[in-house]
Amino acid sequence: MTVGHMVTLAGVLFTLGIMGVISRRNILVVLLSVELMLNAAALTFVAFSNWHGNLDGQVMVFFAIAVAAAEVAVGLAVVIALFRLRVTVDADQVSMLKQ
Repeated sequence: MTVGHMVTLAGVLFTLGIMGVISRRNILVVLLSVELMLNAAALTFVAFSNWHGNLDGQVMVFFAIAVAAAEVAVGLAVVIALFRLRVTVDADQVSMLKQ
């Protein structure tokens, strides 16, 4: 698999993630789409790191994985708290954050 193939795959994954964030109202699906975009960026880091022949991209992916883990922990905690309070995970029906 060449760098062009990996970057194209990362672009498709990132586009799917953006479409998921824009079109969906379920907070869990939005968080999943953000994770998909983060994984697309990590794939790009790995592709260009492999192309240049150094390990800098893989090191950046470790940081991206750490950020993704923190984002999932905080995001799911917020979703659980909102679900307990409003009994829904629909972003349109949760208007508590607007106040």
